[in-house]
Amino acid sequence: MQELIENYYEGKPEPLKGALLSIREIILAFDDQVTQSWKYSMPFFLYRKKMFIYLYQSKTSPLPYLGICDGKHFEHPFLVVNGRSRMKILPFDPDEDLPIKPIQEVLMLGKNYLDKKLG
Repeated sequence: MQELIENYYEGKPEPLKGALLSIREIILAFDDQVTQSWKYSMPFFLYRKKMFIYLYQSKTSPLPYLGICDGKHFEHPFLVVNGRSRMKILPFDPDEDLPIKPIQEVLMLGKNYLDKKLG
């Protein structure tokens, strides 16, 4: 699994690769209960062993994004529904400075939601 994850990042061109690796570090440093996984052919992050967040770039979208599992349960100005029923996304432009504070705020919203849900 670790090899699949590393190959995902290594196969991306710069500056996308650097942006994805930076976001991965932000996510993993966020909480010691966040773990990295490989699901649906993309890097996934679990919180307390529950699906939490993922990194993706679709072939139809020019911008990569951070996908927030259960994002429909909370609001943030940087989150977009974009036709999804359960997930929300936080798109980012790898050619610009990463929105670090909004990423951290969204991580906290997701963590708080899962903490309440899991008890």
